[in-house]
Amino acid sequence: MKLALLILEDESPVREAIERDLATFARLIRVESAEDVPTALEVIDEIAADGDRLALVLADHRLPGISGIDFLIMLKSDPRAIGTRKALVTGQADQDDTIRAINEAGLDRYVSKPWAPENLRALVRMLLTDYVIDNRLDPLPILPALDAGRALALLHDYGDQ
Repeated sequence: MKLALLILEDESPVREAIERDLATFARLIRVESAEDVPTALEVIDEIAADGDRLALVLADHRLPGISGIDFLIMLKSDPRAIGTRKALVTGQADQDDTIRAINEAGLDRYVSKPWAPENLRALVRMLLTDYVIDNRLDPLPILPALDAGRALALLHDYGDQ
């Protein structure tokens, strides 16, 4: 079982930039991308069929067809995405959209475009660590992708039980 990160971004150069900025994670977790919601749902089907777990979604708001926020709201009730961390990576969501994402989708974070690559990596590290801790997963196989201090504290907690 691998943890998976899904990048949902319709603009190819932006999607490729996110993939490039997160390339260091790809050797430890599954990194997938999609340009629209129907493709994202197919990717989630593949992740589930492979026995992997969708740990994190980075979604743009403005997408063709279904918006990123509507997709994140849909995910909230999807059994394949229980506990999945959600971040909106956009430059175009207004305050009402953002509030809706927080209230209805359980949005974990908002990232403005353009982003600083080191900040995006830190965010991904934090959200993956949250997922591992909340799901009581063994952090050792992906420790370099996590916040090591928090992940090692989890191992210490396991030892106390």
